Amino acid sequence: MMITEKTLETVINHQFQSANEALLNNKSVEISGFGKFFFNQKKAEKRMETLKKTQQTLLNILASPETTEQKRVSTEQKLQFTLSNMEALKPKLHEN
Repeated sequence: MMITEKTLETVINHQFQSANEALLNNKSVEISGFGKFFFNQKKAEKRMETLKKTQQTLLNILASPETTEQKRVSTEQKLQFTLSNMEALKPKLHEN
């Protein structure tokens, strides 16, 4: 087959986006010839608890007067990443 790289990239991106949307809406997706994937509620709940603990630890580091400016910047970046992960999990955990 003579398919341009751009076309192939578009098709693959569409497939991944569709699979991601299916997981968000149905909690499972099946890719023919590849397998069936499920959203694991218990793992997500454990992950959320871990993220909450990480968030608290990072907030404690930021609140400490002994934290250097370099450590503060690094910790703020980690906190933003943690918060974005928590936001991504929230819709799935509150569907039930």
